[in-house]
Amino acid sequence: MKRRVILVTDGDEYAQRTIEYVAKDVGGRCISTSQSNPTRLSGRDIVNLILQTPYDPVFVMFDDSGYIGEGPGEQALQYVAAHSQINVLGVLAVASNTHRYEWTRVDVSVDRHGNLTEYGVDKFGLADVEIGRINGDTVYCLDKLNVPIIVGIGDIGKMYTNDDVKKGSPITKKAVELILERSGFYDSKGKTND
Repeated sequence: MKRRVILVTDGDEYAQRTIEYVAKDVGGRCISTSQSNPTRLSGRDIVNLILQTPYDPVFVMFDDSGYIGEGPGEQALQYVAAHSQINVLGVLAVASNTHRYEWTRVDVSVDRHGNLTEYGVDKFGLADVEIGRINGDTVYCLDKLNVPIIVGIGDIGKMYTNDDVKKGSPITKKAVELILERSGFYDSKGKTND
């Protein structure tokens, strides 16, 4: 049975607290040990942890810590995404103020007010000037992945406190719910994966 996974391109402490909160809220699990900046676990280690979790969806964090090009976070992310026992439901593509011109296409973004937009967003959750793309730190490889949906989002757990865990992390939660809805997770809940 394939494990259903949501990939998150951020691994700082704010992201960890937020993803743990949202994962619990939607009845999933977060691989908390995937939190680090940059990613320290190998893709193989992360897959082993995913396969041990009792519930889907499983949330995994990846971070390159500003590494130019394909860093450790993206290497691990690609390994996980390509694994035969993993079904990637979608990606939370986290924006950053990178000056290294790493970007990815996104299918939709959620701004810091919880609105869906065809534009990318910046790290503060404000709509950017580009339609369907964001700048980020660990997003260089996302265009290579065959996933149902990539959702752009600002800095998880922050965005001028709009996404604070104390407020229920509404921006991240909305982005996750969008992934679960568009990927067909709710339709297949309770059914056996192939």
